[in-house]
Amino acid sequence: MPRPITAVIHTQALRQNLEVVRKSVPTSQVFAVVKANAYGHGIERVYESFKSADGFALLDIEEAKRLRALGWTGPILLLEGIFSPQDLFDCVQYQLSFTVHNEQQVEWVQQHIYPAQFDIFLKMNSGMNRLGFKPQQYFKTWQHLKRLNSVAKITHMMHFSDADGDRLGQTGIDYQLAEFEVMLQGLAGERSVCNSAAILRYKAHVQSDVVRAGIMLYGSSPDYPKHSIQDWGLAPTMSLRSEIIAIQQLNPNESVGYGSNFIAEQPIKVGIVACGYADGYQRISPTGTPILVNGIRTRTIGRVSMDMLAVDLTPVPNAELGSEVVLWGKSSTGIVLAIDDVAAASGTVGYELMCGVTARVNFKSQE
Repeated sequence: MPRPITAVIHTQALRQNLEVVRKSVPTSQVFAVVKANAYGHGIERVYESFKSADGFALLDIEEAKRLRALGWTGPILLLEGIFSPQDLFDCVQYQLSFTVHNEQQVEWVQQHIYPAQFDIFLKMNSGMNRLGFKPQQYFKTWQHLKRLNSVAKITHMMHFSDADGDRLGQTGIDYQLAEFEVMLQGLAGERSVCNSAAILRYKAHVQSDVVRAGIMLYGSSPDYPKHSIQDWGLAPTMSLRSEIIAIQQLNPNESVGYGSNFIAEQPIKVGIVACGYADGYQRISPTGTPILVNGIRTRTIGRVSMDMLAVDLTPVPNAELGSEVVLWGKSSTGIVLAIDDVAAASGTVGYELMCGVTARVNFKSQE
């Protein structure tokens, strides 16, 4: 019998979250971002729910090949572009669009001597300062690419650094959007601007012909805690579930787990859960991190170890061996523990938790 820990992928929730994107930006093309193996969910598990999108966006050519093998014939965008001249042959064979964000990539495109009609997303560095051409370089690069016979289409692209909140006391998108708009005056071509936070927060104010929906598709709020998934109408798409495998009774001054960093002040019933940092649960998650037992919200106690963690069973007097534990997501009875709540208690974000579930956890899909 396998160890009782499972990551459940909710296919109906994936479809629901994609529909939230559609309703938010009804005139935009929606690219579903499936990088990092669909944020840890598995490309093959999310494909049926996302195949009504207008395109997919990811990083690795091997993941793009997996999408093609599933039967996808529409656009696929490589968000970090190409990493060698050889990648251009794959872009031709598998009909991949790609980001261009540095001079070396421009040179590789120019030097490609075989027949090609590349679909390029030219990235402007409007203030994020990770990838892209500074505004003063952008126009020259756009002109250069426009002259190449191998370039069929150029989409103007940028990425917001602070769409989920404010920046230096101002709306988080203003400083970048101003740079972008000034530079693009008079330039033909579609625009790809909005990530999840911009889709939800600024849909009425930003022109984005192509939106790149990422974290919102997977049931995490991009601007938590200002808004929860309930505020945005999103549903959890991954539920990490396990069971109570042992129960201990602590007396005052007794501890549980490594380091004895939880010491009971009064008698307390403790449940031991088959889940630890080797499964992807954060070792740094402190005492008090929320967790569900039999659909009832309680807390972790003590230090998370490789294979196990401890929970306070005081609010769950009927807990027993085999009782369901939800680390994040939805219980079998429908009670939700948002991944954002768990992430916040652990000093991280939902992205990291869902991407961190390890290979030894059993995955299954259900509606």
